[in-house]
Amino acid sequence: MVMDQPVFSDQWGGTYRLIEPGQFIMGDERGDGARNEQPAHDVEIVRPFFLGERPVTQAQWFDVMGANPSKHQEGWSAGLRPVESITFDEVKGFLELLNLRDSGEVRLGLPGHWRLPSEAEWEYAAKAGTRSRWWFGDRDRDLDDNGWHAGNSGGSTREVGSKSSNPWGLFDMNGLVYEWCEDHYARRYDESRTQAAYTTPGGTRRVIRGGAWFTESDATRSSARSSAANEKRSDGIGLRLVWEPGASGPN
Repeated sequence: MVMDQPVFSDQWGGTYRLIEPGQFIMGDERGDGARNEQPAHDVEIVRPFFLGERPVTQAQWFDVMGANPSKHQEGWSAGLRPVESITFDEVKGFLELLNLRDSGEVRLGLPGHWRLPSEAEWEYAAKAGTRSRWWFGDRDRDLDDNGWHAGNSGGSTREVGSKSSNPWGLFDMNGLVYEWCEDHYARRYDESRTQAAYTTPGGTRRVIRGGAWFTESDATRSSARSSAANEKRSDGIGLRLVWEPGASGPN
């Protein structure tokens, strides 16, 4: 899939890959995950979208927002580390400014807009056509080569894209920083069975996915789920961008 994927790049060196429609089993189909990964269910991704190869960096966030809230700014390569310590509402502000800046921009001959992935889109891309605990297999000892976690991070974030990519060319889907999704958090998947983000009036917690540099390996599995309050600020939560062809609107 990677070789034939349409891609484009932004001014910060980020690359965005086309994620094509398809079907997958969302959640824990093996029976060894957490209760909030149940029930495993079929989801169809019906609309294509472009997903960032890597999480948003501190350099990109600073250029758009004029400030860098990240805790881990030490070293000459800090700009290439993921932005973190950002609340969900700050992410929405970042997206608003990014879309204003890019108003009228055409990519691959198409207009489009920036947004967060839905939880279904995130997991579909993380699994990348695989059905194992991680895209690289079922053995957690192989995680060191493919993601940053508590066992190998050295107590800090690291530069984005410095581990192996999954079969669809995406880096850091397992570990480094959790990534905000658009969805409100539900304890089970009884309400969330489509590509669209699950939202509910009055919801105050959002889904975060992927695990982080300080979590144990189990939290970085492709189907592992977590959540955070909208106002949560943590040096283990960042974001990854979706660019969707078409007019701006809810996903």
